[in-house]
Amino acid sequence: MMLERFKNFSPSDFIFKIASEDADLEGFYELRRQIFCEEQGVFELDDCDLFDNDMIPIVCKSIIAGMEDSVAGVVRIDERESGVWYGSRLGVAQPFRRVRSFSPSVSVRNMQPCYHGLGALGAGLIYKAVSTANAIGCHEFLATVQHQNARFFQRLHWEPLEEMEIHGLKHVKMRADLNHYQPAARVA
Repeated sequence: MMLERFKNFSPSDFIFKIASEDADLEGFYELRRQIFCEEQGVFELDDCDLFDNDMIPIVCKSIIAGMEDSVAGVVRIDERESGVWYGSRLGVAQPFRRVRSFSPSVSVRNMQPCYHGLGALGAGLIYKAVSTANAIGCHEFLATVQHQNARFFQRLHWEPLEEMEIHGLKHVKMRADLNHYQPAARVA
């Protein structure tokens, strides 16, 4: 008898949305804790700060058999001055970092472009974050990005503004080209 190895299942269907249900919010905070506390060691117990009080949490969830499953990625946005929005705490769960392509329904469901290639979920989260802010009055969208991710953001139409150190790590303050991120057709 010959045993064949099965390829691990990797979903190709996702939804990008504002986290509003309890399960979405629990997954949002848990994934942030996993990434920024356990994996990267930037924070000890949790990564919550002042900006969590007024933020809009955004999640990417996998879709399996037509139903939402686990939180695969997170980002938060907040308005820090009138019309000036920031994105932060962008992260993708380890099992989803190698997702390179989506099912055709992802673009239709999310009313946003689909990115293909390494970093597809991160790019989708960035698009959802900036286009959501753009739909609710953003005239400038900024982020402080870990240095090793700055080139990825530049490929997504962001410009570097200055380098800085935050929590002992090199970061780059960057600005999104709002012409590339059309206002979201649906803010949800």
